[in-house]
Amino acid sequence: MRLVIARCQVDYVGRLTAHLPMAQRLLLIKADGSVSIHSDDRAFKPLNWMSPPCWLIEDPDIWTVQNKAGEKLIITLEEVMHDSKHELGPEPGLQKDGVEADLQKLLAEHVTTLGDGWTLVRREFPTAIGPVDLMCRDSSGVSVAVEIKRRGEIDGVEQLTRYLELLNRDPLLAPVQGVFAAQQIKPQARVLAEDRGIRCVVLDYDALRGIEPDEFRLF
Repeated sequence: MRLVIARCQVDYVGRLTAHLPMAQRLLLIKADGSVSIHSDDRAFKPLNWMSPPCWLIEDPDIWTVQNKAGEKLIITLEEVMHDSKHELGPEPGLQKDGVEADLQKLLAEHVTTLGDGWTLVRREFPTAIGPVDLMCRDSSGVSVAVEIKRRGEIDGVEQLTRYLELLNRDPLLAPVQGVFAAQQIKPQARVLAEDRGIRCVVLDYDALRGIEPDEFRLF
């Protein structure tokens, strides 16, 4: 992984255009080829990024990141304060706790509880920024990304939002809708999810395991 702290301007050229004016930022270049631009006030969410497959062309004052679709991130460098490379080694992956793992397995086996006519595409659907718990299709054939948590909080909504932003760049999947499923969903997380068009589902673990006949409580 390469970490660069620089005063820079960033312009995205593709299906849309976006501009980040000159400011000090962190540039993250990962071994998978992805490049993301971060500020100090957005937690883990990048300001802009390019997902692999893509390549970086470094000229003295301008970096150009381009993908096969011809989209570009043009990074104009005014000053570089830090530039370092680090070998992180193999990634063992996120280990979910037992309840979350069971919820994912049970919901995958009974995906129609999310809606009549729903089908499972894949568990742990891979993306450049991590796997989506479940990728499904609803009765109309629309792609739906499902993120499952034991306790639904704002960071889980942010995680699903990042997945959706990335997945909706893929013309073979778009439009992709989102479902945030958890045993408990905090009010602030629900408000944020619904504001972003993400459906919230409260899961009953015992009902999923067949201990109780109650259906899911869908909100």
